[in-house]
Amino acid sequence: MDSRPRITVIGTGYLGATHAICMAVMGYEVVGVDVDPAKVDRLNSGEVPFFEPGLPEQLAKALASGRLRFTTSFREAGEFGDVHFICVGTPQQPDSEAADLTYVDAAVTALAAHLHRRALVVGKSTVPVGTAARLAALLTSLAPAGERVELAWNPEFLREGFAVDDTMRPDRLVFGVTSAWSEQRLRAAFAPVLAQGVPVKVTDLQTAELVKVAANSFLATKISYINAMAEVCEATGADVHDLAEALAYDERIGGKFLRPGLGFGGGCLPKDIRAFAHRAEELGVGQAVGFLREIDGINRRRRARTVDLVVELCGGDVAGKRIAALGAAFKPNSDDIRDAPALDVAGTLQAMGADVRVFDPAAMGNAAKAYPGLTYATSALDAARDADAVVLLTEWTEFRQIEPSAMAAVVTSARIVDGRHALDRATWRAAGWEYRALGRP
Repeated sequence: MDSRPRITVIGTGYLGATHAICMAVMGYEVVGVDVDPAKVDRLNSGEVPFFEPGLPEQLAKALASGRLRFTTSFREAGEFGDVHFICVGTPQQPDSEAADLTYVDAAVTALAAHLHRRALVVGKSTVPVGTAARLAALLTSLAPAGERVELAWNPEFLREGFAVDDTMRPDRLVFGVTSAWSEQRLRAAFAPVLAQGVPVKVTDLQTAELVKVAANSFLATKISYINAMAEVCEATGADVHDLAEALAYDERIGGKFLRPGLGFGGGCLPKDIRAFAHRAEELGVGQAVGFLREIDGINRRRRARTVDLVVELCGGDVAGKRIAALGAAFKPNSDDIRDAPALDVAGTLQAMGADVRVFDPAAMGNAAKAYPGLTYATSALDAARDADAVVLLTEWTEFRQIEPSAMAAVVTSARIVDGRHALDRATWRAAGWEYRALGRP
């Protein structure tokens, strides 16, 4: 058996495209599969269909090597691959908090029909615990090779903006397997990563399914904890920024993800914690993760409270006022606007009668499609021109580096709400700005 298996990646969205490209760069022969012909054409022509630093250069390298191609053919994938990674999306259902497994089921079903020899199918998508066991049975029943097709689970831990590094130099790998052969195949599929000394945790399918949602739930809890403290600080006149710094010295707590502000968004944390809570209720252990409902509530309240701060700065009414909104993506170094707090705040202010002008370094195209009623500027200073208030909503480096005096020269009123605790309060106040931030007096 060839020590380096041939790999297919089913689904070429954010996770799948990144995985396919990086595996090819690491020396594997890879075929990426997607049902969207336009996306396949863009990738084959060297264009990454989303913003991710460093990935376009890696795609060019992978295509030039001849080891990577993209197709719409599941037959081609089945005939080619030894290890098949399932990387399709699991969004929240439109009428429920549960995960929508339509795309996962469709991908496994379409691939299974073309598996005529021994192969390993590996789930990377984030799914409710118990999904892998069901998919394993589905594969066995549908694949011509029957029980010679095995299923494993290998959760992803990508951070948008750092996806290339997280794929090629992850902090850990998790292999959920049911046989020694599955583990051996996964080790072969990740040999260059394991050669760097990256730790690997081998476990059963259900534990592997739980790792990603458990990790995201912990991060969401830590983020929302400090934002809950911000609510207490606002009621008492205390300063949550100083409080967070004092807590961070305790090595049991640490400073990571202890930054107060507008809260989390994106395509993972919000829908993952909701789906986790929903699945726990289905399993009869909903009380064990009942706190996640409050975590979600704290996170949503941060958005409303940010709007309140802007309204307060504008004298109690934003109707007819021009507001500069700096940021649209849910986090910097990304063009992802899924459940983005920034656009939620901008949209709410607009609905209250404000003239909102938005600028984001990467997410303008996506934002304009989702919120066509907002006005979009060409730069941060353009957004701030004649503004009655500025609100920082995504902590891009270029916003952190804005010269307060330069922005003061173009606004009507030097008033700013720092929704991300990203600016130096003393510097902005010294430049004549009225500065406000969540949880700070």
